[in-house]
Amino acid sequence: MARYTGPKAKISRKFGEPILGPSKALQKKNYAPGMHGRGRKRKQSEYAVQLLEKQKVKYIYGILERQFRALFHRAAVKDGITGENLLKFCEARLDNTVYRLGIAPSRRAARQLVSHKHIVVDGEVVNIPSYSLKPGQIISVREKSKSLEAISTSLSARNAKRYNWVEWDAQQLSGKFISYPERDQIPENVNEQLIVELYSK
Repeated sequence: MARYTGPKAKISRKFGEPILGPSKALQKKNYAPGMHGRGRKRKQSEYAVQLLEKQKVKYIYGILERQFRALFHRAAVKDGITGENLLKFCEARLDNTVYRLGIAPSRRAARQLVSHKHIVVDGEVVNIPSYSLKPGQIISVREKSKSLEAISTSLSARNAKRYNWVEWDAQQLSGKFISYPERDQIPENVNEQLIVELYSK
């Protein structure tokens, strides 16, 4: 499936924050990429600001336009605040949850682990990164894959980061998706209301 495989530093510089992981480029070149990156900043239109926010979320979670539009539709018809529902559905993706559990160091790496059938959901191998988890489902590393160096390295580097909506069992190498996170629990710097306004036009 198609996905963004271009330079990560360029995207980080575009948004002015390390949305695809830590980047030294932001410290060295704290201006936008391209030949006009250092030029005079023009005032952005309302539409441009909204579009930029949507693109940021798509890059963070690795979602393409068609999938994103479908997610937004699901969020819009569900009870509650549309923008918050959208982020909850993004967080409930299998690749994102594998990343949150610390099985992979990044969402890109998590997507690869899922695609290569290293991840099991409720005892069944699932190789669809966009698979939407439901509260109570168990995510674990496939038995044959528990000795993988990439997984063990990521788990050993697992910091004290804990997320309230997932729990991790280090003995079994499995985690549980407890519930959809509340908006204030999601650490991403996103103004989801701008995306709602964009789609409401």
